[in-house]
Amino acid sequence: MADTLQAATETDAVDAMLPIPKLAAYGMQHVLVMSAGAVAPPLIIGAALNLSAETVAFLINCDLFVTGLAILIQSLGLPGFGVRLPVIMGVSFAAVGPMVAMAQDPTIGLPGIFGATIAAGVFGLLMRPFFYRLVAFFPPLVTGTVILIIGVTLLPVGIRWAGGGAGAADFGAPVHLAVAGLVLAVILAVSRFASGFVANIAVLIGLVAGLVIAWPLGLFHLDGLGTRPVIELVTPFHFGWPTFHLSAVVAMCIVMMVTLVESTGMFLAVGDIVGKPVDRPTLTRGLMADSLSTLIAGCFNTFPHTSFSQNVGLVNMTRVRSRYVTAAAGVIILGISVFPKLAFVVASIPPAVLGGAGIVIFGMVASAGLKIVGEADLGDRRNQIVVAVSIGLSLIPTAAPTFFAATMPDWTGPILHSGITLGSIGAILLNLLLNSDRLGQVGAERAHPDARVGGPGPAALGRAI
Repeated sequence: MADTLQAATETDAVDAMLPIPKLAAYGMQHVLVMSAGAVAPPLIIGAALNLSAETVAFLINCDLFVTGLAILIQSLGLPGFGVRLPVIMGVSFAAVGPMVAMAQDPTIGLPGIFGATIAAGVFGLLMRPFFYRLVAFFPPLVTGTVILIIGVTLLPVGIRWAGGGAGAADFGAPVHLAVAGLVLAVILAVSRFASGFVANIAVLIGLVAGLVIAWPLGLFHLDGLGTRPVIELVTPFHFGWPTFHLSAVVAMCIVMMVTLVESTGMFLAVGDIVGKPVDRPTLTRGLMADSLSTLIAGCFNTFPHTSFSQNVGLVNMTRVRSRYVTAAAGVIILGISVFPKLAFVVASIPPAVLGGAGIVIFGMVASAGLKIVGEADLGDRRNQIVVAVSIGLSLIPTAAPTFFAATMPDWTGPILHSGITLGSIGAILLNLLLNSDRLGQVGAERAHPDARVGGPGPAALGRAI
């Protein structure tokens, strides 16, 4: 009886409407925690395409607009969509590597990236009947390896930022290294000596400290800020009608499968934290919302969306279970998205400042992957081979960018020139090849309709967040 009463109380807490001041405060806390990760993908893609600060600022506004919508869809729900738990959404880092590879192909560009994003969203919606079967192909060994690869392959981006940005005439100058080092030192100091909310926004504090130093050094310029409008609404297909390239679509659909499995772990973990276990219909609605958000993102000039793990950690730390808190965060983000001057300031952050934070952010992604991989039996030689070869494949585009140039056609570029895509394909196929005798067991464990976070499969992923 007591257990039933406690379960009912926890469920009520998820659906509880808090006073407006508390909603605003808790919602802003979620916004601050996810802010650095939310704007990083548009900054990376903008640098890869050599876009102007004005264009990058618009991409950030589009990113925030869709993020706000995605959070509202997940937290409040629509018929057939939304996990209806305190979940924060944002652009998936899994898509960054493939999109950078697409950006290097002049025939694809932004319209091709947005077209691939739309196709990935449609692909996700069509995958609805196979969600549970899909999860069976992504045990912690594969999921953890993919997330580890994402962090490892993105770390060079942070390192190049720390040197002043790829192509900078004074790349590696002492001033860039000093600023990046300062940002890194501040983040480490806050993480070590602060606690609670302050510790959760260590990256944001580091970025602010870096800007304070970069401004008098002449690295932080806001030329053109005055010409930006005070308010600007995000418009769909701003860069023209999307284009669809087979290789780009295939690469993004692979990313979509990875993000769906990643979101599965996030949803299961949140359900466990708030005391409202996620069943099959709830999980299906959540993954459908992921797919719908990605489809909307492609139409509104941004990239695939997924749930943010750092905010799952925040829910666990604060024990604030109300889904209306994350809905409040979505409303706040939607409001910020209409102010282009704010986005312009973010787009103007010097690469060196971003580099100090990027090393931490991308390194944390890699460490999250290591935690998940640790749930597998790494004493098993077959599992060791899956991780080792997958990481090796993922490093080919970084170590030897022209490795496939002489033998493979140009259309394969977005797949073969992306370490994330190459390594992910390797992890999936190697696991199927070497662990095919265990696939049925994993599928039954993770795909059972009554599976909860407390079960052996999902629990491993949830605890690793």
